[in-house]
Amino acid sequence: MPRFAAGVVKFQSEVFPEKKELFEKLSHGQSPEALFITCSDSRIETAMITQTDPGELFICRNAGNIVPPHTEHTGGMTASIEFAVSALNIPHIVICGHTECGAMKGAMNPEGLDSLPHVRQWLGYSKAAVDIVNHLAPDADDETRMKMLLEQNVVLQLQHLKTHPAVAVRLAKGDLALHGWVYDIKSGEVVAYDEASGKFEPVAERYAAEVAKHLGHSGCAA
Repeated sequence: MPRFAAGVVKFQSEVFPEKKELFEKLSHGQSPEALFITCSDSRIETAMITQTDPGELFICRNAGNIVPPHTEHTGGMTASIEFAVSALNIPHIVICGHTECGAMKGAMNPEGLDSLPHVRQWLGYSKAAVDIVNHLAPDADDETRMKMLLEQNVVLQLQHLKTHPAVAVRLAKGDLALHGWVYDIKSGEVVAYDEASGKFEPVAERYAAEVAKHLGHSGCAA
C-alpha cells in the first residue's frame, strides 16, 4: 500500500500538471467513444492496450468479461450497459477476452470451483461456449481448446449483449457497433472478430482502413 500511496503523490505532482487541461475538460462531463467490457484480471491494462486517455473509454470489468443475457433483474452489468448506451450514447462496444484467463480455465473445469460457488454460478454464463468447444474439438490439446474457448466466449457474450433492449434499439437504428477482441498477454497481439467470416483476425487487418486513416491523421506512417 505505501507504494500505491507514493504513486498517488507522483500522479499529483508530475502527471496531473502535464494533463491539467484534459482533466479540466473532463471535470465538466464525459463523452467516451466506447464501452469496453473486459476481464477483472490485473494484467489487463485497457488504456495501455488501446493507447487511450481518461474519458475515452467507459470500462466495465468482471471475471471472464461476461455479459449476462437481459432479464428483469437489475445487476451491475445491466445497469452499466444501459447507462453507457442510452445516457452516454456511446457508438461502440468492445468485449475483450484475454489469454491465460483464470475464469475461462474455471469454466472449462467447473469441478474445481466447489469452494467458489458464486464464481461457479457466474461462469454458467459461459457454459454455451464450453459446450461448443466440447462439440467441435473434443480431442484437441488443451492449448487449442482454450484458444477456441476464449474466442467462443467473446462471441457468446456479444450475443448476450444483443438481448439488452437499449443495445437492440441502437443496433436497429444503425448507430452502434459491436466488437469482439482477444488480447494475448505474452505477445501483445490483439485479434478481432469478423462476423461476416466468423473468424478472428489481427486488429491491424480487421480495421486496416480505419487504422491507416487514423495514423495518417496522427502524422505517423501507416
